[in-house]
Amino acid sequence: MFNTMREDVRCILQRDPAARNALEIVTSYPGLHALWLHRFAHRLWKARLKLPARWVSQWARSLTGIEIHPGATIGPRLFIDHGMGVVIGETAEIGADVTLYHGVTLGGVSLNAGKRHPTLEDGVVVGAGAKVLGAIRIGKNSRIGANAVVVKDVEPDMVVVGIPGKPVKRSGPEPSSQKPDLAHNVMPDVVAERLDRILSRLDEVERAIHTNGGGYNGNGRSEYQPLPEVDYTI
Repeated sequence: MFNTMREDVRCILQRDPAARNALEIVTSYPGLHALWLHRFAHRLWKARLKLPARWVSQWARSLTGIEIHPGATIGPRLFIDHGMGVVIGETAEIGADVTLYHGVTLGGVSLNAGKRHPTLEDGVVVGAGAKVLGAIRIGKNSRIGANAVVVKDVEPDMVVVGIPGKPVKRSGPEPSSQKPDLAHNVMPDVVAERLDRILSRLDEVERAIHTNGGGYNGNGRSEYQPLPEVDYTI
């Protein structure tokens, strides 16, 4: 248990440049307090002491502003930065070395019993205000941009932006547990890029029409040959 707690403190020192020492982290980081209280609540939940487990989770919520259902499964070295407004549902599963920012929701979209919350694989980073909804899987080392709404599975090593979230393959170096992908300022603008491609395509069509003299021959038949199809996916 104490080794796990030391790992929790060490991962914050690695991922938060504002963290100066272990004492400051242990006494001042609500994300760490919420995580430790969740581990206690989760043990009560697994021991079928579900009402006391809910009491502990609600007490943690009142202290930290972070609501983690005691049934949620959380791996080692989770870092919840700032944390206010984070909600993690009952059947959510979080792998190792995951980072969550404030306002993140790992929620459900169904009233049916069973798995209804997302699974985050190792190394996932979820930006501030993002909503990950449903029994979906976010692949290893993927990064979800701030305020994105993700309702479908995401493959590993993707960057997700927009509403609904649109995955884009990461082109940079692969992150590691010691150096997760925190480049929130480097986000693709999927809509703008596709609009630029459409405008470029229209320019090509106009040039072809002008080259063919309006696009019609003397018989009234079109001489314009369609240009090859363009793949607008990114």
